[in-house]
Amino acid sequence: MRVHTGEKPYICQPCGKSFIRKGNLKYHMRVHIGNRPFVCQQCGKRFTEKGNLNIHMRIHTGENPFTCQQCGKSFTQKANLKKNIRIHTGEKPYTCSQCERSFTHKHLDEHMRIHSGEKPYTCNLCGNGFIRKANLKNHMKIHSVEKPFICSQCPRSFKHKYNIDVHVQIHTGNKPFTCPQCGKSFTNKRNLRNHVHKIHTGEKPFTCDQSFERKVAL
Repeated sequence: MRVHTGEKPYICQPCGKSFIRKGNLKYHMRVHIGNRPFVCQQCGKRFTEKGNLNIHMRIHTGENPFTCQQCGKSFTQKANLKKNIRIHTGEKPYTCSQCERSFTHKHLDEHMRIHSGEKPYTCNLCGNGFIRKANLKNHMKIHSVEKPFICSQCPRSFKHKYNIDVHVQIHTGNKPFTCPQCGKSFTNKRNLRNHVHKIHTGEKPFTCDQSFERKVAL
């Protein structure tokens, strides 16, 4: 009956997520304890559930059984096909109860952490917390000296792909960010934003908190 009533009596103590069935909670706990018994024989990646391993294997086989009838794109998972269809329909079924922002797919749980302040993903080196696992992954590069993105035209290397994409434009001369008011172009979005603030809005975001008296020589 719980499937129909929506009751979720099985609650995960570490993160507060709730489940309809006890078995679902059991599988979920593997995320916290690091138990991933199902191993891909081709790349070594591990999974908490056999179903997730089966879906992962489609990456190696190239199988994309779910195809969108509107754009022809194919997907390894039915859930990803549903997300794609909502792009075409504009449907956003997941709505935040606090700010009424809507989402096409299930990012509502992550969004709610903005309101609750919950940051379940914690860096074990500096203690900083993050709303999303992807944010923690990017943060960990700060602690690493590894810079895997190497410029093919000069010796510089970067931790993040975005940074090398911006850097390469120095060599190509490409300036894709154009000011809508005066037409001046820039290599990155930050420089365009600073230009608009300084030239067109007159905004001066960086203010000195010290006051000085102008001395005039007599």
